[in-house]
Amino acid sequence: MILCCGEALIDMIPSAPQSGPQSGPEPYVPRPGGAVLNTAVALGRQGASVGMLTGLSRDMFGQQLADHLTGSHVDLSQIVWSNRPTTLAFVHLRDGQASYVFYDENSAGRMLNIADIPPLPQKISTLFFGGISLACEPAAESYMALLAREGTDRVVMIDPNIRVGFIKNEDRYRQRLTRMMGQSDIVKVSDEDLNWLFPRSAALEDKVQQIVKMGVTIVVLTRGEKGATGFMSNGSQVHVPAAQAEVADTVGAGDTFNAGVLAQFSAQGCLRKDQLKSLAPDDLQQALERGARAARVTVSRIGADPPWANEL
Repeated sequence: MILCCGEALIDMIPSAPQSGPQSGPEPYVPRPGGAVLNTAVALGRQGASVGMLTGLSRDMFGQQLADHLTGSHVDLSQIVWSNRPTTLAFVHLRDGQASYVFYDENSAGRMLNIADIPPLPQKISTLFFGGISLACEPAAESYMALLAREGTDRVVMIDPNIRVGFIKNEDRYRQRLTRMMGQSDIVKVSDEDLNWLFPRSAALEDKVQQIVKMGVTIVVLTRGEKGATGFMSNGSQVHVPAAQAEVADTVGAGDTFNAGVLAQFSAQGCLRKDQLKSLAPDDLQQALERGARAARVTVSRIGADPPWANEL
């Protein structure tokens, strides 16, 4: 089983405004969100064995998140339940650009404590970390402690998915990411992530090699419409172009790509540390291609709505 560890939240999305002079304030529609939740949902829909580890509220929004996960075949046995509120992200659209206001203080997700997470069962072979859950303390520290406690004999993938607006202490955040990437087997970074991690002027490939030198087996660099390149610690490289699609929006595209890569590795029987180290370039190529195909479906429709296996 692949265990996705990180945030699950509610995006409050503005619905279409009412027409006419009597129209009132624009209503909001609650929709499940969060990069790690999106990744878990995308994995479940592709048929992978997947679970979610997060702090989830017993409130009405927490139940909505749980229903969304189980509806996509995501196992909830590692959820840490509490009576704290669910994180809410209110989305404001102006001229097509989205900005966010987060209500996250003392939430079920943010207050997750490592002491509340029991030892993981042996059936969990792979851990996935990422998103804003690595930036928001105290949960961010709990996820780092979980990786240190449980990641030694399991495959670990991390996608920093850096959101600068959430960073309260840049030094602590950089140290946390560096430590966690150094314990990972697979790191996925966008070109924007890479330039934030290594702000000095240098070629992207040189910056990728900085991550490889941390002991990472595979680094996947995504560059939007320029596609994705996989760098292996043995020096091999593979590249896949971005799959062409009519774009509705890009919400959840990167999360779906991550799920496609992990789902393909799982189907290939490659989710073991030793197998990743001896992975053939063709196998990595197939994983990136599946990620690109899955992301193509997601961007073709509104919101984070990953494809099911029969759509691929």
